[in-house]
Amino acid sequence: MNYRTLGKTGFKISEISLGTWQVGGKWGSGFDDQKAEEILNTAIDNGINFIDTADVYEDGLSEAAVGRVVRSRSEKIYVATKCGRRISPHVNEGYTPEALTRFVEDSLKNTGLERLDLIQLHCPPTDVYYRPEVFETFERLHEQGKIDKLGVSVEKVEEGIKALEYDNVSTVQIIYNLFRQRPQEKFFKMAAEKNVGIIVRVPLASGLLTGKFSKDSHFSPEDHRNFNRDGEAFDKGETFAGVNFEKGVEAANALKAVFPDTENLAPMALKWILRREEVSTVIPGASKVDHLQSNLSVEETPDLSEDQIQKMNRVYEDFIKKEVHQRW
Repeated sequence: MNYRTLGKTGFKISEISLGTWQVGGKWGSGFDDQKAEEILNTAIDNGINFIDTADVYEDGLSEAAVGRVVRSRSEKIYVATKCGRRISPHVNEGYTPEALTRFVEDSLKNTGLERLDLIQLHCPPTDVYYRPEVFETFERLHEQGKIDKLGVSVEKVEEGIKALEYDNVSTVQIIYNLFRQRPQEKFFKMAAEKNVGIIVRVPLASGLLTGKFSKDSHFSPEDHRNFNRDGEAFDKGETFAGVNFEKGVEAANALKAVFPDTENLAPMALKWILRREEVSTVIPGASKVDHLQSNLSVEETPDLSEDQIQKMNRVYEDFIKKEVHQRW
C-alpha cells in the first residue's frame, strides 16, 4: 500500500481507503454487521488506515461497525465521519451550532471513540458555506477534544473553493473520476496552495467505470442507482456521477477498447485518479470483500501510459463532457 499526506492534517493515509456507504450490504438491502466487519477487517489487514463513514449511513449502524472494528485493532486507523444530512428538511437554517454539536456527540456515541479524527459537513446547502459561525462551531468542538480536524464533503466545485476560505477546513471530499473531470481544472491547484487534503469519492461513478454494466442492467428498488437517476432523492451527481446511465454504458464500452485484455476496468479508473499528486486518497465503497480486493488490486496495476491516459480522456470528451462538465 502506498501512503500520502492528507493535507495539513499531517495524517499519513492509504491512497486507497474505504468508503462505507454500502459496507454492510448493497444499497437499500439492510445492514449485515458480520459482513461489514469482514470487509473492514480485510481492508485494515491489507494496509488501509483511513475509513470514511457518516451518521446517516444505515442510521448510525455503519458508524457503529467502524467503531467496533477500529477499537478492536492495534493499528492506528483514522476515522472520518460526516454530519448534517440528518437535518430535515435539509435546509441552510437547520445548520445551527446546537444541532451540529449534537450530531458530533451522537457520532462519538455510535463509534465508541473518544475523539473523531475528522468530521465533515455532509454536502450542506450552498448557503452554509457563507456562514462563518458554522465553521466556528467546530473550533469549539476541537477545543473540547471531541474532534481533531474539520473537513467538508461537497457537491459542486464552487462549494469546495468557498470552503477553502476557512482556515480550519483541512480536507475537501469531492466527486472526481474519469467521467467528472472539472475539479482538476482550478480546484486542485487552489487546494494544494492551501495545503488542504483532497478525498475523492464516487471514484467509479457508482460502478459505471468497472465496465461491468450493460444497458439491460437492473438495480433493486431501494438502490439509489434505480430511484435517484434524475435526482429525485438527493443531488443527481451522486448517482453515476450525474451521467445518464445509457450514455455511461456506451462510454464504458468505448473505454474497454483502450484495455481490450482487461475484464475489470476499476483498477484503471482508480489509477487515472491517483496519477494526480493533489489527491490524498480515494474512497471507493465495497458491499463485499471481492469488491474491496478489486479496489486494492490497483496497487499491483502498472501505471497508465500517456497514450492510455489520452485515450481515456478522449472517451470523456466524446461521450460525457458536454452533458456533465459544467454542472458540478
